Amino acid sequence: MAETEFVIEPGRQDIVIKRVFDAPPDAVFEAFTDAEAVARWMGPRGYTLSIDRWDPKTGGSYRYETSGPEGTDAFHGSFHEVAAPRRIVQTFEWEGLPGHVTLETAEFQELEGGRTRYVGTSVFQSVEDRDGMAASGMQQGVNEGFEKLDEILASR
Repeated sequence: MAETEFVIEPGRQDIVIKRVFDAPPDAVFEAFTDAEAVARWMGPRGYTLSIDRWDPKTGGSYRYETSGPEGTDAFHGSFHEVAAPRRIVQTFEWEGLPGHVTLETAEFQELEGGRTRYVGTSVFQSVEDRDGMAASGMQQGVNEGFEKLDEILASR
């Protein structure tokens, strides 16, 4: 099983997430941009994700809700750059804390053997925002989401 690496350095405003997927970049990129796939893998196990709006193109936007044992949360953002199959730049905002927007960059690097290195960088408005996200259980949610993504990629 692939492991996810989280780089969370003290005093910085960013979180870097790295993981290798056993699928080529075009398949991983599609799983990040296809609404049905995103709804199946994003977020921790035990949660459902329903998409209200999903327009993964440069200038597009999105909004979705997650529902689970701890309630329902909504998130939205704008796609600033969508360049298949190598890069997505978007904003991310939890509607429970409006005005605290994160700029996220996802890069998909081709590796030998038909694999992909994913590098996701989230830049927060402050160190406090970043530390709040790091303390929120985000790592468990990302790990469980990527496990589900592995399952989807293996079934294709």
